[in-house]
Amino acid sequence: MKSTGNTAELTSTNAQAFMNEFFERGEIKEQYAGAAVVIVKEGQIILEQGYGYANKEKQQKVDPNSTVFRVASVSKLFTAIALMKLVEQGKVGLQDDISKYLGDLKQDNPYPNPVTIEQLLTHTTGFEVREVRPEDTHTDYETRVDLADYVRLTLPPVVREPGTTYMYDNFASMLQGYIVEKISCIPFQTYVEQTIFQPLGMNNSSFEFQGKLREALATGYGLDGNPVPDYAYYPTVMPQGGMLSTAGDFGKFMLAFLNGGHTGSGHFLSDHTIREMMQYRSYIHPLLPDSAYGFEAPPQLPGAGASSHIFVKEGGMDGYGAYIWFIPEQNTAVFVVHNQMGRIRDTFYPAFMNHFFPQYGEAATIDSDNAKKEDIGYSGIYTDPRVRSFVTIISPAGNGDFWLEHTMLPKQKLKQTANGIYTDEQGNFAVFKEGKNGKVYLKYYGLTDHYMIRTQGRGFIDVAADHPYAEYIRGLQSVDFYENDAVLSFQPERLVTRGEFIRDFFALFGIPGSNNPVMFQDAVNHPHGKYIQLAAEAGIVLGDGKGMYHPDRPITRQEAALIVWGHVSSPQYPESLHTEVKLSGNTDELAIPAVKLMAAIGYYGPQAKFLADGSIDFQSQEPLSHQEEAAILYKILLTRLLPDGSIDFESQFGQTSPAS
Repeated sequence: MKSTGNTAELTSTNAQAFMNEFFERGEIKEQYAGAAVVIVKEGQIILEQGYGYANKEKQQKVDPNSTVFRVASVSKLFTAIALMKLVEQGKVGLQDDISKYLGDLKQDNPYPNPVTIEQLLTHTTGFEVREVRPEDTHTDYETRVDLADYVRLTLPPVVREPGTTYMYDNFASMLQGYIVEKISCIPFQTYVEQTIFQPLGMNNSSFEFQGKLREALATGYGLDGNPVPDYAYYPTVMPQGGMLSTAGDFGKFMLAFLNGGHTGSGHFLSDHTIREMMQYRSYIHPLLPDSAYGFEAPPQLPGAGASSHIFVKEGGMDGYGAYIWFIPEQNTAVFVVHNQMGRIRDTFYPAFMNHFFPQYGEAATIDSDNAKKEDIGYSGIYTDPRVRSFVTIISPAGNGDFWLEHTMLPKQKLKQTANGIYTDEQGNFAVFKEGKNGKVYLKYYGLTDHYMIRTQGRGFIDVAADHPYAEYIRGLQSVDFYENDAVLSFQPERLVTRGEFIRDFFALFGIPGSNNPVMFQDAVNHPHGKYIQLAAEAGIVLGDGKGMYHPDRPITRQEAALIVWGHVSSPQYPESLHTEVKLSGNTDELAIPAVKLMAAIGYYGPQAKFLADGSIDFQSQEPLSHQEEAAILYKILLTRLLPDGSIDFESQFGQTSPAS
């Protein structure tokens, strides 16, 4: 981002004028109900201000010192500080294997190198994704679920080599809190209260959702501006996102953090530890740092990348958003929090930086002499380790450039700046990095701030390169859906069971099965029972009406179509597909709309037969083979989504094989 000529020195007067103008903009007023901002510079609070309403219905204005907000993932910064306090006391080592602190918890890690404490702090653990489950959100405020019990229930396996991949990792922060609890021998929230909040005088901050802070909590609002009903989470204390606080309390914290940990009556953290926290430890490239201890990189400014001199932490949850950033060399920090879902920070951060610190938006200088204009080694399909169904196709665009296509974005061109470094039309950088075993990593802030991964599909011993289904099978290998070992057998003509298809369908989206009791008698102890139960809860499957599902029976193609139909049908579904698609062959009447959907979108492989009259024989009543399932799942991955999350029935992307 370049300066627009209206650069101002950051003073109390100028900050007040900027904030007033910013929060009065029409497009910004639509994005918040209430907000609070605090800015500190050179040991002084130069602005502490509330805007809008803590409760619109009561016309209750935001007070920066008394209005409490959920700060969501900004909580992770305080969890990291709590762990770093134990590090500075010599009770925890940054390079220690986390197993040392897990007690009797056993971690599934197939790699020779362990997950370390440092990797917990930098989101490079390699953990399988663990997000908040639907059953974890509740309104039963009397029931408590302890952190230790929750960690025991949800401890993830390691699915990527530790230290190789940056992926924003909620569970890693939860585990930090668990380790703090184990080593300190007191509850996590008590440790934070005694060692951070009390020394700093943060009297309106807590990880407990109760008492006076809950009563003072600003009402949360959704994207539509309507109130979000109050809610709590399991575990009861959430190190990764459960902190409540005020802007005034954050001002106290930022002053002390920038002042080497001094609180006026002592230190809450050593100057050495603070300096250790303000160093980026993970990079895909200096232009795009990943993470420091408790911090993540700032947003890219067009042409400049993400400055390694700025340390940020973002948070967002239903009804609330928060953002904090430090510029140590300017002795400055900013905190903004709001009580309506939205992305104010996407506008606020660049506007503030452009106005007061435009030097951080100056164009990066890159040596382009080593650009390889014919490099096509980055082509392929990339998967998001956090959301498997978000895939990106990279394909050659000539002259060393690439096309980037993604399920949520229009097609974009990445122009080569240097070897492995590209820019899009908005000036955002995309950086490729080659890893082990044929893996390639991509970081591109236009999509996400963590790595996307390409794994070259190696095929199977019984799937030749010219096999009619090789594109789909290898494509799913390339996103780590199938085991990527060419000496294994795929058994392409093996029939897929009803339970197996449901499991694979949900696994494609990274959706775990239900933890509720399984309703079908023959699925209670079945290996796919939790997925069958999830499908039943979603209304996708009904069973036979006698309490049975028959999970081991081969699934027919029309049954598979009905499961897909149950997942994607929505008010945006174009009814015209019912009439525009001509079916031939035998399809049960109940399944006709679902089969037509599959035909219209292209969810089929070579087994579908097109006839001279323009109709399609889906062979609906035939059992689904393993290779045919692969074609369906792969095509689902390549479905473009519209901004509202519905399917774009007009367009798919990545039409060429990414595994070839």
